Amino acid sequence: MDYGFFDGEFISLDEPKVQLEDRGYQFGDGIYEVTRIYNGKPFALTRHLERCRRSLRELRIPITYMDEELTAIHNDLIKKSGIRNGAIYFQITRGCAPRSHAFPDQTVPLLSMTIRESAPDADQQENGIHCILAEDIRWLRCDIKSLNLLGNVLAKQAAHDKGVQGTIQYRKDQNLITEGSSSNFFIVKDDIIWTHPTNEYILKGVTRSILMDELIPKLGYTVVEKAFTPEFALTADEAFATSTSLEVTPVVDIDGHTIGTGAPGSISCALLKAYHELVAKECK
Repeated sequence: MDYGFFDGEFISLDEPKVQLEDRGYQFGDGIYEVTRIYNGKPFALTRHLERCRRSLRELRIPITYMDEELTAIHNDLIKKSGIRNGAIYFQITRGCAPRSHAFPDQTVPLLSMTIRESAPDADQQENGIHCILAEDIRWLRCDIKSLNLLGNVLAKQAAHDKGVQGTIQYRKDQNLITEGSSSNFFIVKDDIIWTHPTNEYILKGVTRSILMDELIPKLGYTVVEKAFTPEFALTADEAFATSTSLEVTPVVDIDGHTIGTGAPGSISCALLKAYHELVAKECK
């Protein structure tokens, strides 16, 4: 069953729990993570918790839950829910205080978590997805995994309105692609992998890090961390998006322009295969 954790208690998701003066609710003053569960085990949890701590530090939210506690709650949610394959969403807000923009003097950060059954879309991974281009209108600290997601929401809705599966965002003033609406974005041109460097314009995705640190070197590919234009992307031999939810999903069309042959490319497929092998090894 779907299960949750709120302010120290395990709860059913239909149980009403919200604090009206939670700064996450009123200001988006908090951070979040989404972890994938395979075979009853969380995957790459250490990387997610490292990023969680970094986001908290960047927002000056006190770290009151240790990695061991968050890991234990993950495992308890999996056990209590009986879910073997799914996703855990967790967020930490600055806490509750009378509404005022400046940080309150004394608040206790509030942790909430949910678990739901889900699985990556195998059809999208096999056949690829269609995407549109859209201006990146988000704030200038996209490296923080904050609760402020309206820019992402609007980009997602733009794709939905067009009947496609994703949005590739670009900064209009620079004419440079940043990332997807909830994913990192890669292209392949002349057997070289290109992706935006990690800075304030993109989130350092966990799946991106796994590819960059482990899988791309293991398979012997060359990668260039350099921003590129939408026009350059449209001439790519192949493209793919990465995230905890998407894993490695080929992109076969952008704004009606066929990418490469219009089918998932060999490098995208090789990286997806290597990713699945890593999941199988870690979540036996």
